[in-house]
Amino acid sequence: MKTKILILSLLSMQFLFAQEITGSWSGELNVQGMQLPLIIHIKKDGNNLVSSIDSPKQGATNIPVKSTSFIDNQLVINVPSLGLNYSGKYVNENIEGVFKQGDMEIPLSLIRQNKEVVVKPINRPQSPKAPFKYNIEEVSFVNPTDKNTLAGTLSIPKNFNENSPILIMITGSGRQNRDEEIFNHKPFAVIADDFANKGIATLRLDDRGIGGSSKGANTDTSDNYANDISSAVAFLTDKGYGNIGLIGHSEGGMIAPMVANKNKNVRFMVLMAGPGTPLDELLVQQNYLGGKLTGMPEKNLLDNKKSNQKTYVFIKNYTGATFEKDLRSFIETTGEKMNNDQISQLSGPWFRYFINFNPDFYLSKVKIPVLAINGSLDFQVPAKDNLAAINKSLTKAKNKNFETYEFEGLNHLFQECKTGAFAEYGEIEQTISPRVLDKMSTWILKK
Repeated sequence: MKTKILILSLLSMQFLFAQEITGSWSGELNVQGMQLPLIIHIKKDGNNLVSSIDSPKQGATNIPVKSTSFIDNQLVINVPSLGLNYSGKYVNENIEGVFKQGDMEIPLSLIRQNKEVVVKPINRPQSPKAPFKYNIEEVSFVNPTDKNTLAGTLSIPKNFNENSPILIMITGSGRQNRDEEIFNHKPFAVIADDFANKGIATLRLDDRGIGGSSKGANTDTSDNYANDISSAVAFLTDKGYGNIGLIGHSEGGMIAPMVANKNKNVRFMVLMAGPGTPLDELLVQQNYLGGKLTGMPEKNLLDNKKSNQKTYVFIKNYTGATFEKDLRSFIETTGEKMNNDQISQLSGPWFRYFINFNPDFYLSKVKIPVLAINGSLDFQVPAKDNLAAINKSLTKAKNKNFETYEFEGLNHLFQECKTGAFAEYGEIEQTISPRVLDKMSTWILKK
């Protein structure tokens, strides 16, 4: 009987602690002088704790947390998909701890919110608003190769001539909707609206598994996505459009040349921060520059760079039959620490295809007109190296009609910014610089 009473007492104490920690907690991360508010919502679910995170300035709400624990007044929150961890001690109604993401560690104090937290709407002044001065048509079609359905929006200027330019928009990495929405920014919707008002039509599509498009497969790679875009070219061709171009952002700028090589109905391309260097080299550079923008010490940056290079070489050269198991063993020998989600990501078909990709293979065969643009503060696809590589590849192709252009002071999303850091993306009200919109539309119409 005494044993039972003791167990009940312990359970009651654990429940009391859980009650104390439930609720909404807020704090601010200081990221290179920028204040980034975070709100953590903690609830009870049976005997477990569940939580979610809001990042109001970045327009991100209800980010799911994989695990939440509160033991001995220590709160621990893990979001492996984002490489994020928070551990803090509950003291005097506050939580004092450390926020970690990748190799970045920032002190974070949390204060209980005694009333419901209201997240203020984020101002996105460029987001298109009805009524529109052009025609909009919701469409869908099937990719005959993979049998998946793709859904999207046609924005067609009034009195549009079917020999006038129409562009298929290609999103960057990750599952994105037809507006390429991120932090409440809708860059593809902004571009489509601007183009339509200038006489240029567009087709923007939901990626596989989001919006109106059907789910893809776990084995999908950039090659499958290229098939989707090629199917979109065929769809527009069947509708009678004769001047079809592609506009791809980031990974979309890698996919566009793949499609242009296999589909001769593509007449021109616009590459927005498209990669020109081999993707393993690009990722090493991206990780280094991204870490530098968060204030990571140079020694850590160089150590990470060496570690990433070794890992990517292993992935590129692997010829065995048990890849994930062997990758796990290899990472252990390097002394690196990766969780299961990170290892699974590196082991997936998409990443293995991506890390082996060399844009030159396709770009060096492209002879149609190309406009390649980058922002000077883009750390994800650094401008000088990638534009130089694109220039070299198109020259090798003996392409007589291409232009590369670097926009001063713009980031990966082509926003006017201070540093180009990821943390700025959601803080900036501007979705895309008017300089970029004017450059692209002028080039397309003159082409």
